[in-house]
Amino acid sequence: MDNSFLGFLHSLLRYAVLLALLWAFVVNLRGWLTGRPILTGDRMVTILAMVFCHVQLVLGGILYAMHYTAIDHMEEPHRRFFKYEHIGTMIIAIALITVGRMLSKKANAEYLKQRTIVIFYGIGLLLILWAVPWPFTEVGHALGWL
Repeated sequence: MDNSFLGFLHSLLRYAVLLALLWAFVVNLRGWLTGRPILTGDRMVTILAMVFCHVQLVLGGILYAMHYTAIDHMEEPHRRFFKYEHIGTMIIAIALITVGRMLSKKANAEYLKQRTIVIFYGIGLLLILWAVPWPFTEVGHALGWL
């Protein structure tokens, strides 16, 4: 499988992940604050965000296995970032998003479901925003926006 195509797909999918997470966060925050019941569309956005996260994690895992089969030294900051910080933070963020979705399904009241999504998806979104190698950062400056 072509490594550059997977890298492009992984990089492009980050925007779908971020938009879906932000959308799910805003929809559930609005519902929680206004007391609006959860609609089918709201539930689908929440599920779609989680699915995008899982697909992104699988693509990232494949790329990780393809790039880091040999043990490299941790001396260079960009290698350390991708080898440890990026993947570790993303796994934690997606685990939080998944746990949040599962806990929201078990909650009895609508506002508890929405509050759970807001908290877990919000923390996951912040972690993902921190761990993405943005082009304006030191580790992502050579990668570009896609």
